[in-house]
Amino acid sequence: MTEFTCLQIVSSFAFEAMQKVDVVKLAALSDPELRLLLPCLVRMALCAPADQSDAWAQDKKLILRLLSGIEAVNSIVALLSVDFHALEQDATKEQQLRHKLGGANGESILVSQLQHGLALEFEHSDSPRRLRLALSELLVIMNKVSDSNGEFFMKSSELFESPVYLDEVADVLCILQAELPSLLPITEVAEALLHVKNGSWFMCLLVANVPDSFNEVCRGLIKNGEWQDEESAGGRRRTEALRQLCKMNPTQALNVRAMVVEECHLPGLGIALTLDQCKNDGSEDTVTDLVSFVSGLLLGTNAKVRTWFGMFIRNGQQRKRERSSSVLWQMRRQLLLELMAILPTVSSGRIGEDTADTDMEPNISVYSALKEENVVKASAMLRLYCALMGIAGLKTTDEEAEQLLQLMTSRPPATPAGVRFVSLSFCMLLAFPSLVSTPEQEQITVMWLSWMIREEAYFESTTGVSASFGEMLLLVAMYFHSNQLNAIIDLVCSTLGMKIAIKPSSLNRMKTIFTQEIFTEQVVTAHAVRVPVTSNLSAIITGFLPIHCIYQLLRSRAFTKHKVSIKDWIYRQMCETTTPLHPQLLPLIDVYINSILTPASKANPEATNQPITEQEVLNVFNGLTWGENNRCRQKYSITAQLLVLYYTLSYEETLLSNVKPLAAMQKKPKSYSAALMDQIPIKYLIRQAQGLQQELGGLHSALLRLLATNFPHLCMVDDWMCEEEVTGTDALLSRMLLTSRAKRHSPRKLQEAFQVASANYTQLMQILEDLTLMSASELIPFAEALMLDLYKVLEPGVPRKILQTVNQLWRLLNTVMPRRLWVMTVNALQPKAKLLRQQKYTQNDLMIDPLIVLRCDHRVYRCPPLMDITLHMLNGYLLASKAYLSAHLKENAEQETKPHQNNTMGIVGQPEVPEVTREELKNALLSAQDSAAVQILLEICLPTEEERSCGAGTFLEQQDQTTGILSEFSEDDRETLLSNVREVQCLICCLLHQLFIADPNIAKLVHFQGYPSELLPLTVAGIPSIHICLDFIPELLAQPQLEKQIFAIQLLSHLCIQYALPKSLSVARLSINVMGTILTVLTQAKRFAFFMPTLPCLVSFCRAFPPLCDDVTSLLIQTGQVCASHVATQAQDIDPIISRLKNLKEKSDVSANFQKSTDLEIIKKGKNITAENLDPDVLLCQRIEATFLEIINTAVDGV
Repeated sequence: MTEFTCLQIVSSFAFEAMQKVDVVKLAALSDPELRLLLPCLVRMALCAPADQSDAWAQDKKLILRLLSGIEAVNSIVALLSVDFHALEQDATKEQQLRHKLGGANGESILVSQLQHGLALEFEHSDSPRRLRLALSELLVIMNKVSDSNGEFFMKSSELFESPVYLDEVADVLCILQAELPSLLPITEVAEALLHVKNGSWFMCLLVANVPDSFNEVCRGLIKNGEWQDEESAGGRRRTEALRQLCKMNPTQALNVRAMVVEECHLPGLGIALTLDQCKNDGSEDTVTDLVSFVSGLLLGTNAKVRTWFGMFIRNGQQRKRERSSSVLWQMRRQLLLELMAILPTVSSGRIGEDTADTDMEPNISVYSALKEENVVKASAMLRLYCALMGIAGLKTTDEEAEQLLQLMTSRPPATPAGVRFVSLSFCMLLAFPSLVSTPEQEQITVMWLSWMIREEAYFESTTGVSASFGEMLLLVAMYFHSNQLNAIIDLVCSTLGMKIAIKPSSLNRMKTIFTQEIFTEQVVTAHAVRVPVTSNLSAIITGFLPIHCIYQLLRSRAFTKHKVSIKDWIYRQMCETTTPLHPQLLPLIDVYINSILTPASKANPEATNQPITEQEVLNVFNGLTWGENNRCRQKYSITAQLLVLYYTLSYEETLLSNVKPLAAMQKKPKSYSAALMDQIPIKYLIRQAQGLQQELGGLHSALLRLLATNFPHLCMVDDWMCEEEVTGTDALLSRMLLTSRAKRHSPRKLQEAFQVASANYTQLMQILEDLTLMSASELIPFAEALMLDLYKVLEPGVPRKILQTVNQLWRLLNTVMPRRLWVMTVNALQPKAKLLRQQKYTQNDLMIDPLIVLRCDHRVYRCPPLMDITLHMLNGYLLASKAYLSAHLKENAEQETKPHQNNTMGIVGQPEVPEVTREELKNALLSAQDSAAVQILLEICLPTEEERSCGAGTFLEQQDQTTGILSEFSEDDRETLLSNVREVQCLICCLLHQLFIADPNIAKLVHFQGYPSELLPLTVAGIPSIHICLDFIPELLAQPQLEKQIFAIQLLSHLCIQYALPKSLSVARLSINVMGTILTVLTQAKRFAFFMPTLPCLVSFCRAFPPLCDDVTSLLIQTGQVCASHVATQAQDIDPIISRLKNLKEKSDVSANFQKSTDLEIIKKGKNITAENLDPDVLLCQRIEATFLEIINTAVDGV
C-alpha cells in the first residue's frame, strides 16, 4: 500500500518497548515515534495503576518526564476528561435509532447537523465534540460492514483521509476504543478500518497502543478473510494490513502464519510472511523456511490445506496482473534464487560433448560435484518442485526447467544423503519428462544415467546403505521391458512420497532410452545376479532393494529366457533374513516356485529355474540346536528356517496342483523326499512362529494353511489345546518351581531309574515329576530314553501316578516333535515277540497302514494313560493316511488316461463295464481303513472272558434298559464303573465321536456292517454324535439281511430312550410297521430268530413314546396269533396262552407285583418249562407274554 510511504509507522523496537513497558527503551525513542504511542502513555500516567510497587512508581515518574515536553499531551489529557458514560449512552441510543430506521441516515444524537465538512468541523471542535464526531463516523462504517454480507467496499471519509488531522484522529480513535471497549470491540474496529483510506496505519497505531490485543486482532482479521486473498482488492488489502502488523511485531509472524493455515484463509499472507522471514534470516546452511513451509502445505496429511494452497498456485498462474506485485511471483523468484545458490558450477566442457570423450578425459565434466553441505537442501528443493508441479499444477518457466535439470543431473558425494538425492532426481526425471525438451538436455540425461550405473556399487560400498539407486534403476528397467508403466508410476510416487498424476504415455521417450540405450533385458538379468544379497534383510530396511528387482525379473521370466541361474541368489537371501519379516520375501518365494514348476511356454517346457537342493534345505536345519538356552548357537536365524520351511511346503503343494498340466507337457519335476520332510522339525518351527506372529507378518498364517493341507495330523484340535496349556501361565509357574536338582537330570539317569523301577518306583517318580517342570524343547533329549523303556510301565503294579506322568511328558513332547515321537512310541509298544525280531516301523509304514498303531501289546488296551496316547496317534495317522493317499493320487495323475485308452479295445458286442476311477478306489480304501479302526476299537471295548468272570462286564449289561428286567446296581457293580475297562471305553467313545463328526459316512458304514449288540448301550450313551444314525436307520431296515434288520431295531430302541425326539417317534413307528410286514413272510425258524431279539425293543419304544402302545399291542397280538395258529396245526393245545394274552389286553390294570411274582418269574427264570415249551413258537409266545407284562409294568411305574 502506498499510503504507508509518507506516514510515520510504529517500529518493532517501539512495539516491543510498549509490550514490555520498558521505560528505558521508550526513552530512547525519537519524538515522532513517541508521538504515535501517546494515547497509551498518557492513560498510563493519569489512570490509577493496579501495580502499587515502588518500581512502577519510579517508572511512572520517568514516563511523566517523557510526556512533559510534548505539546500534544495536553489535547490527549483533554480527551480523557470527557464524560465517557454519557457518550456511551448517546452512542447506544443512536445505534438503536438507526436500527429502527433500517440503517438510514437520519438525525444523529451524537452529532448535531454539521455546518461545514467533517474535517473542518473536527478542526473547530473541542475535545468532547471531536470524540463524538469520530465515534459517529466509526459507527457508521461498522454498521455498513455488518450489513455488507462479506462484500468488500471502500468508504470515503474526509475525517480518515485528511493528512493534516491523522495524528489527532488516531489519538481520538485510540482513546475511544480504550474507554468504550464494549461499544467498540477492537476486532470489529480493526475490520471497519480496512474499508477506509489509511485504515492499515490506524490499525497499527491502535494495536500498538493496546499491544496485548495483537493476536486477537490478527485472528479476527484472518477468520473474516477470503479463501483466496489475491483474487480481490479486499483480500490484498487485508493481507497487507496483517503483513504490516507482523512487521511491527515480527516475533509473532510465525504464529500468525499458523493461524492462516489453520483457518485456510489468505494463502498469500502465509507466503508473504514467509518471504519476510527469509529476508530476516540470512542462514544458508539449512533448508530455508520457505521450502519447509510450502513443502509442509503440499505434502502434509491435511487434504483441505493441500487443496487450498493448490488452488492459490493455479489461480495465481491464471491472473493477468502485474507479475512483480504478485506474492506467487515473489515466491517463485525466491525459490529460483535459492535453487541457483546451491547449483554446482558449470565447467569448461561443452554441454553437448560426447560421452566417450567424457570418459577419456575424466578431468572434463559437464557439471562439477554437488557440495556435500548442499545435498540435503537440494533434496528438499527437488521434493518441493515435485509437489508444486505434480500436486499444485505449477507450470515451470524455461529458466526454472533449465535450472532444475541442471540440479537433477548433478553428481553428489557418496553419502546416504547423496544416495537419497540421486533417487529423488531419477524419480523426478520419470515424473516430469517434459523437463528434458532439447537433444542436448537428453544427452545430458543419458550421460547422467550412465554415471549412475557406473557409480552404484561405489556408492553402496562407501555409504553402507543397502537400498541404493542401483536397485531402482534395475527395477525401472525391468518394468520398462515388461511394459508395466503403472508399476513405474507407483514406484515414482512411493519414492517421492506423494501421489502425482503421471500419464503413461509421457514415459514413452524414457522407455526408449532405457530399453535401447542403457539397459537391454540380457544386461538386466546378468547384472541382477551379480548384485549382492541384502544382509540381515528385514522390514526395517526400507526403499528399493535387490529383492524387488529379482522379484520383477522372476515374474517376467527373464532368467529362464536368458538361461541365468537365480537359485543360489534366492537361497542366500532367504538365509540372510531376520525379523521383522520383509513383506517382499513371501511373494518372491511364490513366484520362484512358480518359475520352477511352470514353464514360460509350452514350446519350451525345459525353460524353468532350478529348485533348491535337499542338502541345501537340510543345511538350514542342521544348525538347529534343541533347548531354549542354546538358541544363540543356531547358524541360521529362525526367520530363515521358517522361510525354507514355507518354501518346501509351498513347493510340494504347487507341484501337486500342477501335476496334470505338467504331465501334458511330459514334464515331471522332482519332489522332495519323505525322508527330508521327516528331518525338518515342523511342529517345533510352527511353535516358534506362533510366538513371533507380529514380527512375521503373514508367514505364520501361510504356514498353518500349508500345514492343514499337507500335514493334517499336525493340526489336530487336541494338540492346539494342549499347546495352550503348555505355553500358558501354568508353564511359567512350573519354570519358577524348577529346581537345580531337576536341571541336573540326564537321559542316562532316566534309563537307570527305569531299570530299578520294579524294586523302587520312588526314584523314577521323582525324575518324571521333575521333567514335567521343564519346557518342551528341553525335554527333547529325554524322548529316546523315555520311549525305550516305555513298555516297562505296562508291568502289573506300576503306580497310576507314574502312568499319568508319562502321559503328561508324552503330551509335552508331542508339541515339538510329534512325528518322530509317534514312530518311537509305536515301536516301543509292540508286543514282546515283535521286539525280539527287532521289527521297526517307519513313518511311511504307519501312514500307509495306520492300523499298525493298534497292533500293540494287549496290555495297552487296559492301561488308560497309554491307551489315550495310542488313540491320539491312531487319529493322527488316519488323517496322515488320507493326505498321503491324496498326494500319491495327484503325483500319479498321468496314469488316469491309460484306462480310457484300453477301454476302447474291448470285445465288440459286449457291454462296457462302468469304469472305477482311482479316486473312487482311494475313497473306498480310506472308508475300509476307517471302519476297520472303528471295529477294532469297539472290539477292545468288549470285556474279555477273564474280565467277565470278575464282573468287569456288568456295566454293559446294566446299561441295557431295553428289557427292564435287570436288578439295581450292587456295591460291587458301582466299583466297576471306575475300572480301567470303563475308562478305556470312555476314551474310545470320545475318539469315535470325533470320527463320526468329521465324516458321518463312517458312522453309516460301521452300523451297516454291524457290531455286537451288547455294545449298543455303551455306544449310544457314550457317543453323543450317534444320533445321526436316525437318518439312515430306515435304509438299514430295508436291507434284505435279517441280521441288519435286527441290529437296526435294537439300535433304534436305545436311540429312542436316549433321544426322545419327533424324528425318533416316526422312525420307531416305521420299524413297528416293518416288523408287522416281516411277520407275514417269514418261516417259523426265521420268525423265531427275528422276533426273539427284537420283541424286547418294543418295550423301549413304549417307554419313550407311550402313544405307540396301541401299535405295539396290535403287533404282539398279531404275532401271538400267528404262532398259535402254527402250533394248532401241530395239534398242540396252547389255548391257555391265547386266553391269557386276550385277558392281558382287556385287563391292563393288573397289578405289577402280581405279574412280577408269577408269570414274569416263570418265563425269565425258565421254571415250569416242559417238553412242549421247547417248540420255537411256544417260546416266542412266552416272549410275547413277557413283553406284554413289561410294557404294563412300565406304564404302571410311570404313573
